[in-house]
Amino acid sequence: MTASFSLGRPTARLLSMGLAAGLALGLASTAALADTGNNALPDCYQFAQIKRQTPASVQTELFVVIDQTTPFSSELRQSLAQQIGPLLSPGNALSVFAFSAYTQGYYTRRLLHARMDTPMSADARDGAGKALLQKLDQCLVFQKQGIHKLTQEALVKILSQASSSIAKSDVLGSLKDISTQVQASPAQRKIVLLASDMLENSSVSSFYSSKAVRRIDVATEWKKVESNQLTADFGGAQIYVLGAGLIDSDTQKNGVYRDPQTMNALRAFWEQYFTASHAKLAGFGTPDLLGKIQ
Repeated sequence: MTASFSLGRPTARLLSMGLAAGLALGLASTAALADTGNNALPDCYQFAQIKRQTPASVQTELFVVIDQTTPFSSELRQSLAQQIGPLLSPGNALSVFAFSAYTQGYYTRRLLHARMDTPMSADARDGAGKALLQKLDQCLVFQKQGIHKLTQEALVKILSQASSSIAKSDVLGSLKDISTQVQASPAQRKIVLLASDMLENSSVSSFYSSKAVRRIDVATEWKKVESNQLTADFGGAQIYVLGAGLIDSDTQKNGVYRDPQTMNALRAFWEQYFTASHAKLAGFGTPDLLGKIQ
């Protein structure tokens, strides 16, 4: 994980150029900024004192949602990082959430929200001063390195606190809460990367049986969703799941087998849930996604 999100030399050069005092202010209070939904990165146009030709907009926002009741192997953590990396590009935004259950000190929370500016067009650059453009370009590089650093910190914090000993897992209730943030995003495209075993274990229902994945009846479970008003609104987002059906390492050592029928029923339930919640299930990793997010 660290290798995938470590700061590189461009940032070190920026800091040596004397920009640390101004730009680092945008990274100084990430937790507070994330809690309010503000941008944890500095606004480069404001920093360079260049007027935007068009209002700031977000092309794609990636919502990384991590279930802390699902301990991931180092291989799956790396896979998660590799899915995120290519989407941290100019004009995009990132929000990172953690959830589990409302118990044992765990709760749904956003750890990071960061938005990267879009570079100026060639025509717009012709009308700006050289010194101001240099400040803008340096800030844009800082944003690129900064978002990788902040993402690394958020993922390490969430994944290091993950535990299979958490008594409950409110997947449905947590997703409903988080969906309000996804739906409200002004991004042209919304992607939710959901790292979770997708095994509900709450007062609503349990997808477990004898410490293994239970073969659920989709129609029965769907009635529980409707009666508890747990459908959501993801505003047309694409959903990618990584980790579906994962059980903790101790259970796996006991040789528990997850048959195709059980996993197909689990996928069918969530496909129905996301369709009803104004989203599309675009990938369902059992446990790993077979391809990159498109």
